[in-house]
Amino acid sequence: MKSNLPLLQIKFLRLLLVAALAAPASLLSTLPSHAQNLPTLGDTAREDLSPFMERKVGEQIMLSVRRDPDFIDDGPTTEYLNRLGNLMLEKRPDARGEAVGDFEFFAVRDPVLNAFAFPGGFIGFHSGLILSAQTESELASVMGHEIGHVSQRHIARMIGSQKLDVLIPLASLLIGALAARSSPDAAMAVIMGGQGVALQRQINFTREAEREADRVGFQILRDAGFDTSGMVSFFGRLQGAGRNYTDTAPDYLRSHPLTSERMADIQGRLHDQRYKQHVDGLDFYLIRARVRVLQDSSVQGLMDAKDFFEAQAKNDQLESAVSAKYGLAFVAYKRHDYVKASALLEQVVAQVERSAPHQAMLKQTSAFASLAIDIAVASKNYELAIKLSQAAMQQLPLSRGLVYQHAETLLTANRAEDAALFLRDQLSLYRHEVALQNLLAKSYEAQGKQALQHIALAEAYAIEGALAAALQQLEIARRDAKLQYFDLSVIDAREREWKEKLRVENLEDKKRK
Repeated sequence: MKSNLPLLQIKFLRLLLVAALAAPASLLSTLPSHAQNLPTLGDTAREDLSPFMERKVGEQIMLSVRRDPDFIDDGPTTEYLNRLGNLMLEKRPDARGEAVGDFEFFAVRDPVLNAFAFPGGFIGFHSGLILSAQTESELASVMGHEIGHVSQRHIARMIGSQKLDVLIPLASLLIGALAARSSPDAAMAVIMGGQGVALQRQINFTREAEREADRVGFQILRDAGFDTSGMVSFFGRLQGAGRNYTDTAPDYLRSHPLTSERMADIQGRLHDQRYKQHVDGLDFYLIRARVRVLQDSSVQGLMDAKDFFEAQAKNDQLESAVSAKYGLAFVAYKRHDYVKASALLEQVVAQVERSAPHQAMLKQTSAFASLAIDIAVASKNYELAIKLSQAAMQQLPLSRGLVYQHAETLLTANRAEDAALFLRDQLSLYRHEVALQNLLAKSYEAQGKQALQHIALAEAYAIEGALAAALQQLEIARRDAKLQYFDLSVIDAREREWKEKLRVENLEDKKRK
């Protein structure tokens, strides 16, 4: 990531070093390539880098990723990616492997075709890859491949089979993949800087890991009801794009090495499969329209997006026409032309309502409602925005993006007490959502309730694993002259709990050293 790359390097290297130093000297047995079921990992990988530690590494990396300006913090986009990913995991639950916690799917702002998986189930997609996918099956094929990397715990297995001599090349490779988003030259420098005696072994494992992730991804794609030929078609697009910027680069720099060999392997598997058509949902097209605008919201970027959507609107295909008009509404919103944005959105919703095949989609996608709420808030029509968000939550009760948007709308409308009441109800069901705790802190700040504000911030830090920072927030809360007895009891209880956790963590770190 551009703004946090040094921090990411230091933190990631430190965490991997701790994991590697704790690893016993044992090797992972080779898994048969012809296995039809997902492989079961042996005890060695679990001992070398436990699922708990793997999740912890991923969470630490994500702290920096979420703060990066290129992280796409967009409710409908994140919701769509997670709904698609969880659909695939529901159809193949063993693909979760030994991951501790749920998978999390997200997008980053980058035109380069790429996707990546962090330890512990965090899977990222470049905006360029989402836009390049022509069908939902193509996007799902990449998602299945990355799920395969996580479920087979390739990082844990790499450390288990190669130990300390692979530590620096491994960290350099992953950090280099992030650096490549903004500068291929910088990525080369990072990776070259991590070369050592274990480099060739690390490259070979990476190639085998890619093939194994393909096999696992193919199974997930098939069982989830997607068109498996989408994997081959998207590989072809990756191969074509790769010729533009990786022909002269070493194989290990490539995000998807040996693409032609991998394509041949997947094509061979297709011979044994019956063709299964997958009808793309309207959400797929709407999210691509949003991502096109979010990828570059500069003046020139919005002009380019507008030209693209105007050309696309001439397409006779209903999905293309609808997503184009939706994209134009989003562009108008970004340009602060809220009257035009509202008019275009009303037109596209009416167009979908007239189309029998897509009527149900209005009740299944948050893209329309989210944009309507944003337009109302930007127009300072707060009562309308609140009504729209309340109606949308009733229609889509599982949408977390709409929950956050409703709370933010209440705060913008200076209804901090209502926001706090709403957020406390949500936290009774979703206590471990950092976003809810941060929004609750904002609502208390707006009300001048300092102690409660810092208690909520402490909870947010604790969820992220930053226990020292959480304890500092409790100390600030304790100094509030208006502190109530009940709140003091909460502070005392949390302080005892987190100090004990911190003590245990410090002891574990000392043992690893």
